[in-house]
Amino acid sequence: MPINHYENFPVASLLLPANLREPLEVIYAFARSADDIADEGDIAPEKRLEQLAAYRGALDAIENGGLAGMCGQPLLFTRLARIILSNNLPLTPFYALLDAFEQDIGKKRYEDFNDLADYCRRSANPVGRLLLTLFNADTVENFPLSDCICTGLQLVNFWQDVAQDWKKGRIYLPLQDMALFKVTEEDIAASRCDERWQALLAFEVSRAKAILNTGAPLARRLRGRIGWELRLTVASGLYILDRIEAVGFDVFAQRPRIGLVGKLAVVWRALNYPRPSA
Repeated sequence: MPINHYENFPVASLLLPANLREPLEVIYAFARSADDIADEGDIAPEKRLEQLAAYRGALDAIENGGLAGMCGQPLLFTRLARIILSNNLPLTPFYALLDAFEQDIGKKRYEDFNDLADYCRRSANPVGRLLLTLFNADTVENFPLSDCICTGLQLVNFWQDVAQDWKKGRIYLPLQDMALFKVTEEDIAASRCDERWQALLAFEVSRAKAILNTGAPLARRLRGRIGWELRLTVASGLYILDRIEAVGFDVFAQRPRIGLVGKLAVVWRALNYPRPSA
């Protein structure tokens, strides 16, 4: 059964050209369903890996020109094969996403930020690169900025979902950072929001903001609807980070969300998006 997911960030919004909404929806459906295999339910790790291997086999079939009606997802992979062919999408980003989800099944801790950033490189950045390809904006100049936006948004999700990830046995906070601020796994288990925790989250939120702002100029560089979509997306991520700060970094008590007031604030921020310096 499909899992219902609350999303803080726009997915295939009405801002996008109509002909590109379905490709992005299919890409998202692929990523979400594969992520659910790694995350949801009480399936044994071996069975999860087996199901993701079937996804990998479906990508192999697409690469070899076959129809990929398999994995118990015939409609998804038939649509995926069609949008890959019609938009000349590379398959490497799809394989990278599967690699990240396979890693999630066995890897529950990250030693340092470089270790975590490598995960984001495969779990988040590929979606941005596919989006650039859809808009014929896949250039060596745009890729690093897109990667910063995607990595930054992934970090936003990590910091707002600490409590939920703990229930799944995962900690995305780098262990090196936790040791630096003297925060332990027992503190997370106890939802302990003390000065040590606040200092740690303040550090991580500041880093996520810096990464998002590094990629932000891409939203001004790209013209038209894709630029507006990116502005809203970056503004949403920055708003959530502001909300984490506003509640004293207590992400245990409540997961920050974008309500009606938040949506208005995001639109205002997108409308007043800073222009890149000359």
